[in-house]
Amino acid sequence: MSDLKDKKIVLGVCGGIAAYKSAELVRLLIKQGAQIQVVMTRSAEEFVKPLTFQALSGRAVRGELFDLGAEAGMGHIELARWADLILIAPATANTIAKITHGIADNLLTTVCMASKAHLMIAPAMNQQMWFHEAVQENIQTLSQRQTVTLCGPAAGEQACGDTGPGRMEEPAQLLKHCISLLKPNQRLSGERLRGKRILVTAGPTLEDIDPVRYMSNRSSGKMGYAIVQAAINEGAHVILVSGPTALAAPDKAECIMARSALEMHDKVFESIASVDIFIATAAVADYRPVNKMNQKIKKNNDTLMIELIKNPDILADVAALPDKPFCIGFAAETNDVENYALDKLKRKDLDMIVANKVGGSRSGRNTGFEGDNNELNLYWNDLLDQTELKAKKLPYASKDQLARQLIDEIVLLFTQ
Repeated sequence: MSDLKDKKIVLGVCGGIAAYKSAELVRLLIKQGAQIQVVMTRSAEEFVKPLTFQALSGRAVRGELFDLGAEAGMGHIELARWADLILIAPATANTIAKITHGIADNLLTTVCMASKAHLMIAPAMNQQMWFHEAVQENIQTLSQRQTVTLCGPAAGEQACGDTGPGRMEEPAQLLKHCISLLKPNQRLSGERLRGKRILVTAGPTLEDIDPVRYMSNRSSGKMGYAIVQAAINEGAHVILVSGPTALAAPDKAECIMARSALEMHDKVFESIASVDIFIATAAVADYRPVNKMNQKIKKNNDTLMIELIKNPDILADVAALPDKPFCIGFAAETNDVENYALDKLKRKDLDMIVANKVGGSRSGRNTGFEGDNNELNLYWNDLLDQTELKAKKLPYASKDQLARQLIDEIVLLFTQ
């Protein structure tokens, strides 16, 4: 295979125990036909010797900002112009901060500042560092840049003994991201969904009881609207079917408003025939009153009985279509998140389920409804072996950042 034939990749390696994984990453990239130029920070050389990368890449490792052997002594300009992609793996909190704020005090950060190439960053650090306010602010800033892709970090046991997000993405997964960005005949980031039509449902539905009262839930619509923007940023034509929210519709979205579950069901099926990908983030009410009262109900009694009837399942109905789109569902649960999500994935015959816990906070961090941040767990069946379950955790971050990461994963699956 040569999915990356003749693609030029600058691989930045920063100082961290995950630097040993970068050697395997070089091997995988070379195997795919890429040309690799490794740039190491001085701290990285404390973990892996440059000779290792030189032997794997076939090129002398670069690390000095002032290199008399480079063209006109301007090594950073030479590399900046050479690169089709700059990949930093592992990326430390220090290097992430420098790139965020435009600090160019070593060869790697200077190349990043001087290049027009897309920048892919694979963070790796202690989980407590990852959650530090300064790091999260830097990550959120980078996530807004169209020329930057954030990959990970993954969650799990760390070298220091802690457990949590902060592990560098595995080399095989980073390879997939590189192929997605640079694969011949496939558009670069910012155009990967060009020509595709995506329908996203978002927000709550309101089920009227009488002219002044209704049943609903705490969904703000923020996650769905962030996904709409992330898909638009990748060139997709996005239809947003939204319940009532306080949010402004993203620019370039085809926005259709719906109040109740029945109305949202109708609006979705008016557009679904031409859709390639369906992402159901809306918190659709499971039930509605059997009878809506025409006049305000008076509180004449100590108790009030309201008979409810189940609403149609929009996601299940779309997934049951003979020529269904690629279907992604959301599962917001208060407990036993994984089991409920996997049941929904199988029962509704979905291509992916995105699960998160709601109804509280974790370690003082607000997740789920109403907040600006979240954490997500993705589950899907392997396309080649439907019996093999795949899973990935997107650690706690802003909903904008999570939306971009989710779209990255959808692109990888949808284009396989």
